[in-house]
Amino acid sequence: MDKAEIPRFGLDTFTQNSFKEPFLNVEHYPPDANYFVIRNRDEYPVKDYISPNRRQFYKIFHITSGTGVLTVGLHRYLMSAGDIAFLHPDEIMSWQVTSKATGGHFCLVHPHYFNDAAHLLQLFRNYPYFKASKAVIQLDEAQSARTDQFFRLMLQEDASDNHDRKHAILLHLQMILLEARRAGRNLADVEVPENYRYIYGFLNLLEAAFQVQGPAGMVKTRTAAEFAGQLHLHPNYLNALVKQQTGKTLREHIQERLLYEAKTLLIQTDWDIKAISHALGFAEQAAFTSFFSKKEQMTPSLFRETAAIALHI
Repeated sequence: MDKAEIPRFGLDTFTQNSFKEPFLNVEHYPPDANYFVIRNRDEYPVKDYISPNRRQFYKIFHITSGTGVLTVGLHRYLMSAGDIAFLHPDEIMSWQVTSKATGGHFCLVHPHYFNDAAHLLQLFRNYPYFKASKAVIQLDEAQSARTDQFFRLMLQEDASDNHDRKHAILLHLQMILLEARRAGRNLADVEVPENYRYIYGFLNLLEAAFQVQGPAGMVKTRTAAEFAGQLHLHPNYLNALVKQQTGKTLREHIQERLLYEAKTLLIQTDWDIKAISHALGFAEQAAFTSFFSKKEQMTPSLFRETAAIALHI
């Protein structure tokens, strides 16, 4: 066959035809994480994972080398060097590596980081690219280089003992948002696979079930069969699909999410143990203590005390 006759596929075509959904670890951000985190991908390599919503953090990440597939909600983007992504706290997202390495930076920003800069929190809330349908922007070479420099400067400030380092970090953050807005080139999304839609649907329903509004409210923990019913699927099929793609059964995900919410309430509220057990749907405090102790090898009270010491509360 003549070389001219050999079919050449673009990245979009190749990915849609050949890319298989990888094993995805479901990861929750630590409930005791700092309000601002910045990392270099050279020291924190990218891995395949899916993160449910209620991450509490805005996330921005910029790629300087390599490729990967980012899914935000039900919008999938084939990212490469020069692209920058903006992820809202309420969106389910996943990342899948399609190259040996991916260089760049990422940062996490909790809304509380803007406590003394309300105008910047408003800027983040109104920023047009913190939406699933507009989450990825393509930067040209010069724009990407400047953005990479802003991330490097934030990393230096974060590691420094400068008394005004937060002020400097906020300035660099604003420059990153400005650079992307000036570029204004949204990366087109591609269709998500059907199996991902089901995983997304389950995680979305699971997160919605754990919207604890206050100690007087109560979570209604649904069974695996109830979640499957909401998605109009047979429980065995949904369970097999979720287990195949995440390594955990529906029941394990439900219990993991319950434990995560318990840890969050223990760390981030001053509710007593009885109020927390009630909010999480346990009929008795003893049942909650037994569940938590089996999972963490310590009582809820000891976990709270240990976390308080670690956070210097």
